[in-house]
Amino acid sequence: MIIDRIENHTLYNFGPLWDASFEFIKTLAPEKEEGKTILQGDDLFAGVNCYNTKSRDIAKLETHQTYVDIQLLLSGSEGLEVFPKAGLTVEEPYDSQRDVEFYQVPEKAQAKIILEPGYFIVFFPEDAHMPCLTTDDSPQPVKKVVLKLRADLLL
Repeated sequence: MIIDRIENHTLYNFGPLWDASFEFIKTLAPEKEEGKTILQGDDLFAGVNCYNTKSRDIAKLETHQTYVDIQLLLSGSEGLEVFPKAGLTVEEPYDSQRDVEFYQVPEKAQAKIILEPGYFIVFFPEDAHMPCLTTDDSPQPVKKVVLKLRADLLL
C-alpha cells in the first residue's frame, strides 16, 4: 500500500502504466462525469463513481489479483481500513470476471485511513482493503476515481 499526495507520484517508479495513470489524474476535475474511461485497453482504465459512504458493518473487505488500484477522491472524505491479506478468512471466493475476492472483516484493522482530495492510495494484490467508510457517524456523498493497472505490467 502507498498513500501520498498526488504531486509526489514521481517518487514511485512503476513504469509506463503508472505514468499514464497520473497523466490522466492531472486532467481530472470535480465535475468529471461518472463512468468508465478506457486509457490503455484492459491494461489501464478508470472508473468515476458518486456514492454515499457507509458504516463498517455493511462495507466489504476485498482484494484483487489482476489489477492494482489507485484510488483518489474528487470530492468528499472517505474512510478506508487496510489489512494484510495473509490470514484473512474468505467470505466470497475470487471472481475472475470482476477481479475481486471478499473476506470476513476482522474486529480491528491494521490501518485506518481518511482519504481526501489531493491524496492517492494504492492497493496491491496483497493489500486487503475496505473502502467507502464514513468518517463520522453519518453517510456523506463522495466522488471517487479508481484506476485499475494490470499488476503484471508494473515494474
